[in-house]
Amino acid sequence: MTYNALNQYKQNTVFTATPEELTLMLYNGGIKFMNISKYSIENNDIEKAHEALIRAQDIIIELNSSLNMDYEVSHNFRQLYGFIMDKLIDANINKQIEPIEEALEILTEIRDTWKEAMKDVKKRVYQNRQV
Repeated sequence: MTYNALNQYKQNTVFTATPEELTLMLYNGGIKFMNISKYSIENNDIEKAHEALIRAQDIIIELNSSLNMDYEVSHNFRQLYGFIMDKLIDANINKQIEPIEEALEILTEIRDTWKEAMKDVKKRVYQNRQV
């Protein structure tokens, strides 16, 4: 019963999230799966590492495909996502944590910047409503 309630909560969270919140969820998911893959490689659980790396790759593919290429910054993100994807593939082929750490550092920085941008936008919207 508790498992069903948790799944329902997660589903509702996704269905009611703004596009900005969905992007943040993707970043968090990518980071989570990269950390799982690192841990799995360190503990010689190759199958679990592979599964986690595939999930992280799927998230990067989704982030990349959702870019609006009408904006110059999207081209920069596309290059970053391509680099992250290359590192994840390399990590999966060679079962090494170094490429994961490189990808993780970049994705964490992007995620943290995204969170700050979301806070700034909410703050401005709130201030404009007060005027």
